[in-house]
Amino acid sequence: MTTYREQSEAIAADLVALRHDLHREPELGLDLPRTQAKVLAALDGLPLEVTTGKALTSVVAVLRGGRPGPVVLLRGDMDALPVQELADVPYASRIDGAMHACGHDHHTAMLVGAARLLAGRRDELPGDVIFMFQPGEEGYDGAGLMIAEGVLEAAGRTPVGAYSVHVASNGFPLGTVAGRAGTLSAGSAELHVTVHGRGGHGSNPHQAADPIPVAAEAVTALQTLVTRTADAFDPVVITVGTFHAGTKANVIPAEATFGATVRATSEKAMTSFLRRAETLCRGIAEAHGLSADVRSDIQYPAMVCAPEAVDLGQEAAETLYGPDAFVRMPTANMASEDFARITALVPGAQFGIGARPLAAPPDAPFNHSPYAVFDDGALPVGAALLAEVADRRLRQG
Repeated sequence: MTTYREQSEAIAADLVALRHDLHREPELGLDLPRTQAKVLAALDGLPLEVTTGKALTSVVAVLRGGRPGPVVLLRGDMDALPVQELADVPYASRIDGAMHACGHDHHTAMLVGAARLLAGRRDELPGDVIFMFQPGEEGYDGAGLMIAEGVLEAAGRTPVGAYSVHVASNGFPLGTVAGRAGTLSAGSAELHVTVHGRGGHGSNPHQAADPIPVAAEAVTALQTLVTRTADAFDPVVITVGTFHAGTKANVIPAEATFGATVRATSEKAMTSFLRRAETLCRGIAEAHGLSADVRSDIQYPAMVCAPEAVDLGQEAAETLYGPDAFVRMPTANMASEDFARITALVPGAQFGIGARPLAAPPDAPFNHSPYAVFDDGALPVGAALLAEVADRRLRQG
């Protein structure tokens, strides 16, 4: 019998064509009608039970194995980012201000590939597979919405394992598979601050109450708060990504606002830091005679990968691609992922896959960069890995 690797390489051209089609027309958030239509077309003709979402344009497809057994779930996210593509590729985005800068077009095509591979062995499979095509990973909690709409019960039984992949445009060599037991990626939260002052003329700041230097002081103080209060072995990262104030150089505005993303590898570190951050920002404003509205919103928990799921991924990768195919990550990634919603309920893992072009250096533009380029050579690797992991987990019973 041919291997999943051989079968995946045989359909690689189809996966590349699908990925390029998705890349040319990226869509943002929870409403991805063109993407959904392309996925449905790619799945057409396969022996799948297909349903679509209500609150979001998700696709859930269930493959019923030929023999009784457990259920496993495979997930691929589908949404793009609000980034203007600057990478020089022939299949570049045709949509202004949108780009598949995080490789979700890869993930979608890989999951379609895995569905094709597993459907080809349907009669031999001892159990069922749920294919979860998810919108809204980039900050919209699409995974949470799909859970609410019943993705975990789509096959009639709760999955015993859940697996996903994530490509990277730099770092690991092309085709390398990476994983880590325990915390793989950080939880995320957002901090929003509005400093209220009193507007006035720029030539007479003493007659106004300028919120800009106060907000700027809070931004700087938050960086110090991390280094002085967060445990280096239970890390916190904060990045202020937005800062808005004023309309004209000689006008002191009435308010200044900024927003920050906060990442932490444990719930304890996250809640402790957010509490301190809120107190700090309000206190700085009050010290200057101003006031501040401060709000923090926890988005996703840290993603924790089950040791047995990571071991399974390593076995699958090494079976398909040899003893050097899998790398154990020594530390968690401070990015966040809403697949954490799934792994909080089902033992599972996410595996990194190197998609750095062969000619690119290890420090090539990374995910979310407008210059990020992901090599098509990763596509058959991801499809074969997902299929192999699902097959092996089903046979474990």
